[in-house]
Amino acid sequence: MPLTPCRNWRIPKRTKALLLVNVVGLLLVTSFAANAQNVQHLSIAVPGGMPGLPVVTGVARASNGLSITWDGPSGYYQLFEKPSLHSSKWQAVGKDTNLNRQATVNVPLSNAFFIVSGPSPQYDGAAACADCHASIVDTVAQTPHSKALTNALFVADGGATNDRCLVCHTVGLGLPTGFVNETKTPKLGGVQCENCHGPAAGHPANPGDVTALPQVELAATVCGGCHTRARHPTFDEWQSSAHARVVAGLNATNQINSCGRCHSGSVRYSLIVGATLPTGDADVGIVCATCHDPHQTNDYPAQLRYPVASTNDYFMSTNGTFASQYNPAINVCGQCHNDTGASWTNTLSAPHPSSQYNMLLGTVGELGTGLAPYQPGSHALLITNQCAGCHMQTSSYVSQAVPANTGHSFRVESYALCLQCHPVEPQLLAQDWQAAVSDQIQEVKFGLDYWAANSTNAAVKALWAKYGDLAWEYSTPGQLSVGGPGPDAAEQAQIPVNIQKARFNMYVVLSDGSLGVHNALYAVDLLNAAENWVEDEIGQ
Repeated sequence: MPLTPCRNWRIPKRTKALLLVNVVGLLLVTSFAANAQNVQHLSIAVPGGMPGLPVVTGVARASNGLSITWDGPSGYYQLFEKPSLHSSKWQAVGKDTNLNRQATVNVPLSNAFFIVSGPSPQYDGAAACADCHASIVDTVAQTPHSKALTNALFVADGGATNDRCLVCHTVGLGLPTGFVNETKTPKLGGVQCENCHGPAAGHPANPGDVTALPQVELAATVCGGCHTRARHPTFDEWQSSAHARVVAGLNATNQINSCGRCHSGSVRYSLIVGATLPTGDADVGIVCATCHDPHQTNDYPAQLRYPVASTNDYFMSTNGTFASQYNPAINVCGQCHNDTGASWTNTLSAPHPSSQYNMLLGTVGELGTGLAPYQPGSHALLITNQCAGCHMQTSSYVSQAVPANTGHSFRVESYALCLQCHPVEPQLLAQDWQAAVSDQIQEVKFGLDYWAANSTNAAVKALWAKYGDLAWEYSTPGQLSVGGPGPDAAEQAQIPVNIQKARFNMYVVLSDGSLGVHNALYAVDLLNAAENWVEDEIGQ
C-alpha cells in the first residue's frame, strides 16, 4: 500500500504539514503495532534522520477498530478521515492535541483515506542548543558528523552540489526553515542535533513546553536514513544480522535485567547510562546506540563506546548487579559475546552459546592439568581489532552492482586479512580446522553415549534405564542431544565429575560457534581433556 505525500494544506487557523494514506490493503501493511510493541518507535528510515514532516509508521487492526501510528516533528497532531479519495468531506478523528502520534478509529470505513496533520518543521541549528547543552554541542563539533558538509572527500566527489547527498549532510534540506545553501543557511551545514532529534527551534525559548520537546529515539532507523544504500550500507547490513532481531519474551519481568543485558538494545542502553530500566520496551534489537555514542569522541573508531580489542578475562553474568560486572575496557564484542560465567558445576543446562571472547583468550573450560585456563590464541594477540578484524572487514564502493561493505552484517565475507599470516588458501585452512574440531566433538559425544550405555555402576545403569542416551546430559540437554529432559538436579549427583567436565568442555567448544577458528590449539586441548576423562570413566 503506497503512501502518497500531499502538498501542504491549510487547515483553518493552523498551518499544517499533512500525509495522506488509504486503508485498502490494510492487512498487507507491516506496522510497529502489529509487531506487538508496547512503545512506539520510528519504524521507517527517512533520509536526513528524524523526519521533518509526518510519516505514517503503522496501520493495523486493533481489538477495538483500526490503529494508525505516525512520526514527525514534536507538537500536536490531528487525524482526519474521509470515505473515499474523491470525497471532499474530511472528518476529524479524536482531538487536535494528539501528542502520542497514535489514534484509534473505532469504526473505520472500508475504503477510507486518512490525513495526519502536524506542525511545520522549525529548524534553528546546533548553536541554539549550546546554551543548555554546551558540553554535548562542543563534543559533537569535533566529530565527523559536524564536518559532513565540508569533508574534503565529500566535496571533491561532488556531494556539496548534489541534493541526494545534501539531504544527509545538512539539516532539513528542502523543508521550511531547513538548509538552502552554505551562504544563506550556514548554521544548518553538517549533521547536527536536529538530524537525530527532529526540528526543535521552539524548544530553547520554552524548554518546559511538552509540544516542543526534541525527540529521543533509540531505533536504528534514525541512523538508517543516511547510513544506507550502496555507498555506505551500514543500516542495510545491520538489518540482515542477528543484532537486528529480538528474542521473544524479553518484556517478561524476570528477563529484562537478565537476558535483556545483552539481548535488548533498550535494556542495555538504560543500564549503561544509569537510566530506569524500560518496561514493555525490551523487544528492541542491538541497535546503533548500543555500541556507538554519537555524543562523544574517544580513542576508538566510529565513536564506539568500547575498545575493539582487549586481553582481560571477562564475563557478564545474569546474576548480580550490572554495575558490579560492567567493564567498559573490554572489547566491544566481548561485552556480550562471553561465557556468562559458565562452569562445569552448573548441571542445569549447557553453556550459553556466547563463549567467543573467552575462547579467543582461552579462559573458559577445564584443563586436564587442573590449572586455571589462560591460553590466548594468536587471533587474540596478533589481529589488531580482534573480532572486528575478521568479522567487520570493509571494502570501498565500486558501483551500484559492487557496493561498499561496512562489515555490519558481522559475517566473515572475506579472507583478505588472513592472507597476512596464512598466505596459502586461508579459507581452506579454516575449513580443515573446523572439520577436524567437529569430528573431535562427535568423538567426545560418542564416548559419552558409550559410557552411559555400558557403565557397570548401578546408579548410572539406573540413569540409562530412565534416560537412555541422555543419561550423561544436563537437566536441560544441550543441542547435541534430541529430546529431554535429562537427569534432574538430584540425579546429576550420580554423574561422575569426569563426565561432567567432559560434557562441559565439549559444549564450550561447540557454543563458541567457530569450531576452533577462534583459538584452534586451545579448542583441541579442551577436547583432548574431555576424551581422556571419558576414557578414564569407561575403563572403570
